[in-house]
Amino acid sequence: MDAHKFHHQHRVSYADCTVGNHIYYSRYLDLLETARGEFFRHLGATFLHWQNQDTIFPVIECRLRYKSPARYDDLLTIQLWPTDAERIRLNFAYRVTNQTGDLILQAETHHVCTTLNEKPKRLPEPLLTSLTPYLRPAGV
Repeated sequence: MDAHKFHHQHRVSYADCTVGNHIYYSRYLDLLETARGEFFRHLGATFLHWQNQDTIFPVIECRLRYKSPARYDDLLTIQLWPTDAERIRLNFAYRVTNQTGDLILQAETHHVCTTLNEKPKRLPEPLLTSLTPYLRPAGV
């Protein structure tokens, strides 16, 4: 495992799939959200912790590149790492593979740090410190 990327696994459920037995395209956003939440938990502070500190990270842009279909009962590994964490910006890159290593999806999400009232605010220093070991460019 790459020490600079966080890994989260997801078993594809029947509910994730279309009649054609592949993950419905929009469900990948849910998988990325779940992996991101687990990454924050791994860093030691959940989304709820930050929300209680009047800090949220709404998505302002996302890009998904579908490479191969994921199917019912596949075991997916979602790798993620922050690509930008400065001032009010927080961006992530993702790589999703199946149990045989086939590339399923490449993605990026771009976030801003705001208050609960949607006023921009600087990323908290404790978060920046915990993100630093994982920070790397999107293509790496």
